[in-house]
Amino acid sequence: MSSARFSRKDLDNHLKNDHSLSRVSSYVTEIVYGASDGIVTTFSVVAGFVGAKTSIDGATIPLIAVLVFGFANLFGDAVSMALGNFLALRAQKEQYFRNKKIEADDVRKNAKFELSETVYLLQRKGFRQREAQRMAKIMSRNKKYWIEFMMNNELNMNFDEKQRIGLTSLATFISFIFFGLIPLLPYLLLGTATNQFLISILSTGGALLLLGILRWKISGGSLIKDLVEVLSVGSVAAFVAYLVGTLF
Repeated sequence: MSSARFSRKDLDNHLKNDHSLSRVSSYVTEIVYGASDGIVTTFSVVAGFVGAKTSIDGATIPLIAVLVFGFANLFGDAVSMALGNFLALRAQKEQYFRNKKIEADDVRKNAKFELSETVYLLQRKGFRQREAQRMAKIMSRNKKYWIEFMMNNELNMNFDEKQRIGLTSLATFISFIFFGLIPLLPYLLLGTATNQFLISILSTGGALLLLGILRWKISGGSLIKDLVEVLSVGSVAAFVAYLVGTLF
């Protein structure tokens, strides 16, 4: 169907409403990764303490110890993850722009070779030689797009130049804290109640379900698949933490 039948406004609205990602969607990796790690980290502390308590014949572990170690791990790991994410993304960005500058210089200084290389890359994608030559010639008229094409297809490098690294790292930190706090809430709110650990297990399960639903809403995948994956990973990590606690 020819695009000439539709106005520029029609096409812009289609791209905006049907294919553009929401601001939350652009941070889906950081949200899911930070949240799952936050849940597992804090519940592992709780499960480890309970496992250790069970293994030493009813010895009492003070509530304050669970809270101190829980919050220390919660905020320490949240900061560590956010900073690690920031440094990794900044390194990736620097590498991308350094190679992009090199590619831009190549296009400017040795355009004939780059044009031949573009033809070759297009042929590798299945275009006939004459088609590839025509496409490469047209592409060379738009230097910005040409460089982006070479970055993606020659160097296999792709980076969202509009990405705000600080906000991305902040999304990791916030999701880690928000979801990681949930397993600690029973100990924080119920004091010395005898059913704290059971409630923490249920709270952790609820947090994992919430994360699975959030992942499904953002990614648009299968709800059942997302829930099963998140619950499975969280359950295995919690069981390992409890098992390690019983060894001590």
